[in-house]
Amino acid sequence: MVCAEVPDSTIGHWGVAVDAAPGIVLKADDYESMWLKDNGAFTAGAEVRYQTLPTDGNAFDRDYGYPVLGAGVRYGYYRGVTMHKSPAPDWGPYWTEAGYDSRMGNVLTAYGFFERPLLRKKRWLVDYRLNFGVSYTAHPYSPGNNVDNELIGSRWGIYVGLGMHGTYFFHPQWGIRAGLEFAHNSNGGMNRPNKGSNLLAPMLGVVYREPQNAKAQDALLKHGDAENVNLKGFKKNLYFTAAVGVGGKVLLEDWLYTQFNAPPEDKDYRTPHFRLRPQYSAQLDMMYRYARRWASGVGADVFYSTGAKRIEELDKYYGYNLRHSPWSVGLAAKHEAFYGNLSLNLSLGFYVFRRMGNTAKWEEKPYYERIGVKYTFPKLHGLFLACNVKAHFTKADYTEVIVGVKI
Repeated sequence: MVCAEVPDSTIGHWGVAVDAAPGIVLKADDYESMWLKDNGAFTAGAEVRYQTLPTDGNAFDRDYGYPVLGAGVRYGYYRGVTMHKSPAPDWGPYWTEAGYDSRMGNVLTAYGFFERPLLRKKRWLVDYRLNFGVSYTAHPYSPGNNVDNELIGSRWGIYVGLGMHGTYFFHPQWGIRAGLEFAHNSNGGMNRPNKGSNLLAPMLGVVYREPQNAKAQDALLKHGDAENVNLKGFKKNLYFTAAVGVGGKVLLEDWLYTQFNAPPEDKDYRTPHFRLRPQYSAQLDMMYRYARRWASGVGADVFYSTGAKRIEELDKYYGYNLRHSPWSVGLAAKHEAFYGNLSLNLSLGFYVFRRMGNTAKWEEKPYYERIGVKYTFPKLHGLFLACNVKAHFTKADYTEVIVGVKI
């Protein structure tokens, strides 16, 4: 027997898209404005898209309005982004002006994405998305030929993207896509310099999707519940998690010393080589999962930095008589967004104890952020593994791997 119609479960899932996005690298603060000159950039990308459907039977898809999942590659033409430090009293006693403009260099990115619809009509689709991936640049900081490139200090980095788009389907399978993208590239504090690039860009693209039969299209438009979606498996619950983490960072204090305060005869003068110092953390969180896809709560964070002694040495070198401690303690508001066994972790914390020297007093805020991706192993009694970036006002402090358990 030959079927004249393909079953719903195998139709309409796959698609592809290409886009281009001319934009600017943002001048994040007054310091960056002093040396970031030309900041125009251009990126182009291609991606494979998987449209979830009601007939897939996934309750998380239903809760998110049937999102699109996928992966892509992106090439960023950043070579036109130039940097040059002109004489200023802030640069220190041994700083010398370069006789050329430094350049950021082009960036190749590979990423995965989660795209959630906000409005879905027969021809219109409005969505927002999150991208996470890795990036590679062939032209990072170099004391020989790229000495003012403080944006990118290593070849490999971390990529985080946010976007909002509108798509008009002029044909059932073809759409014109426009929106606004934000892209951040940095190394997460694992090398210096690490100011990071923040690109804001309007984008224009083309989307192709597999044909959907009338039943699948109808279900998407209505956001209806398919018969095979189990919506009874969730119960609101209060739970605790305990976790420990280990990470690494290059001290900002080391970078500032080698660039502005080390004499030219010093072996570390403007060096591209820095010591990666271990960082440790522990946390205890109380969370309330009030929806299948969301949980919120509070937690206590403890951090231990092996770089505290080095910071104390440099502070004494500069004449600062301060108390230092490798320990920091914070209290944080926390949020987790679930998709199956994967989740996105966000937290905003405030220090109740921190003595990390003079640079931290003017560079850091009294609060910190953490963002990461977590995977919970369903057969290991709540054991989870996460990768987080800790930051101060979006400036990466360090990157860590976390292992924990749900209590």
